[in-house]
Amino acid sequence: MSAPDNGARPHVSGMMLFDKPEGWTSHDAVAAFRRMLPAGTKVGHCGTLDPLATGLLILLVGPCTRLQARMQGLDKVYAGKIRLGISTDTGDVTGKVLETRPVPPVDLARIQSCLDGLRGTLDIPAPAYSAVKHKGKALYKYARAGIAVPVKPRTCTVYAWSAISLASPDFEHRLTCSSGTYVRSLAEVVGQKLGCGATVLTLRRERIAGFRIEDALTLEAAKRLDLPSLRCLLTSSLPRLGEALAAKS
Repeated sequence: MSAPDNGARPHVSGMMLFDKPEGWTSHDAVAAFRRMLPAGTKVGHCGTLDPLATGLLILLVGPCTRLQARMQGLDKVYAGKIRLGISTDTGDVTGKVLETRPVPPVDLARIQSCLDGLRGTLDIPAPAYSAVKHKGKALYKYARAGIAVPVKPRTCTVYAWSAISLASPDFEHRLTCSSGTYVRSLAEVVGQKLGCGATVLTLRRERIAGFRIEDALTLEAAKRLDLPSLRCLLTSSLPRLGEALAAKS
């Protein structure tokens, strides 16, 4: 994504649905789109995705960044794979392995029963490597410094959770949940219930409220955009952004 000609232009404003690639932080996505826009244009995101995760990220641009707080708290749908028999310090396969254990002889029905037991409102500790704060400092800063990470329970709601397929030690799933749900924490609870540990192998955010990944801009498509095309996309997003805000009111 190259920088555009940043001469005097009217402000750019709107919403962009972006399909975040693996390995990027949410901040990386914000920075990349900021480079595409006139100098000084604000860009913000409405819900962090871990670097391992791919999928839907809502970006707000220009004056619309003032709506970030109002766009928080939307329900999410995730799909991905969880690996049984392993526990890591991050809750996903990018972390340091803490323990490996034999995977018991489980079938898809047993896993589904476990997932069904986690439906409803839950209080689950946030992952040690997360941006949740304690005394003004993100938990991951404690973890990286080798300091004991304070336990910070997070309230979330699991509306539906389906086990789709099993190829041991991995199973594929789809989760519908409230904002603030850490799939890494849920995976660890599943591992505890099955007695073998578990960690996130892959994760993809497919939906945020009524916004779908099918409507999101991929990185490859974003690289092909010039500023007029990007401005047009942002302007055309305004009615849908308004509808989302009205539905939340």
